[in-house]
Amino acid sequence: MALNSIILLVAILVGIWLFLFIFPVNIWITAIFSGVKINLLELVFMRFRKVPPVLIANSMINATKAGILDVTTEEMETHYLANGNLPNVIKALIVADKANLRLTFKQATAIDLAGRDVLQAVQVSVTPYVIIVPAITGVSLDGIQLVAVARVTVRTNLERLVGGAGEETIKARVGQGVISCIGTAKTYYEVLENPENISKKVLADGLDSGTAFEILSIDIADIDIGKNIGAFLQIDQAAADLNIAKAKAEKRRAMAVALEQEMLARVQKAKASVIKAEAEIPVALSGAFRTGRFY
Repeated sequence: MALNSIILLVAILVGIWLFLFIFPVNIWITAIFSGVKINLLELVFMRFRKVPPVLIANSMINATKAGILDVTTEEMETHYLANGNLPNVIKALIVADKANLRLTFKQATAIDLAGRDVLQAVQVSVTPYVIIVPAITGVSLDGIQLVAVARVTVRTNLERLVGGAGEETIKARVGQGVISCIGTAKTYYEVLENPENISKKVLADGLDSGTAFEILSIDIADIDIGKNIGAFLQIDQAAADLNIAKAKAEKRRAMAVALEQEMLARVQKAKASVIKAEAEIPVALSGAFRTGRFY
């Protein structure tokens, strides 16, 4: 009799556990008292669809308490089944709503499924952060090398976050703009006296076009004077001109030596002609004696 009672008690406990597992009454009650209307059978069907009911219920509770009422359980299930980070999306929607940012559940899920951290993106949009651009080297028109360090303050553009370029593009564009501004300065004094001119020119170029960020400001944190590139170039040019002049002088010297040897050869030829002419004089005299022609 005692054994039968124990078996009956165990069966009842197993039955209650199985009932509570299939019918998550505790989750349903928590949702009801939190002001979220979820059908109990809907929670049961979530288990068959391999969706954790507690995750959907808690997400709905958090969204409802934050005043986000346009999200349905079906949308949440769809995002979860697509391997999305549902809690992160709900937190991002709550932060965006409190900061008066326009962000829909569809946009948030698209950002999340694109592989970006949607919560971090919203936080950056609320609180801008600084991108430090590596040292940028440019040369002014007077040949002085300048090394500038720029800091770019940006915030996330939620509408362009999906498909928009990242930080590296911002760094490359800012670097290009700074080099261009330094390169068009007549002297390095102009750059050192008014570094804000670089910021204004670069910021006016719309460098954030096609990126996931909106540039708020570009600040030139530091400018160092580097090498005198113009002087080095002039030295190299002078050395090249000197080598060319030496080559031309050597060419003229060689031509003069050749001309001198040619003149010496002509002198020797002339001497040979004189000697030949002198050798013909006795012959002419002897012929004159024989013929008696001395006139």
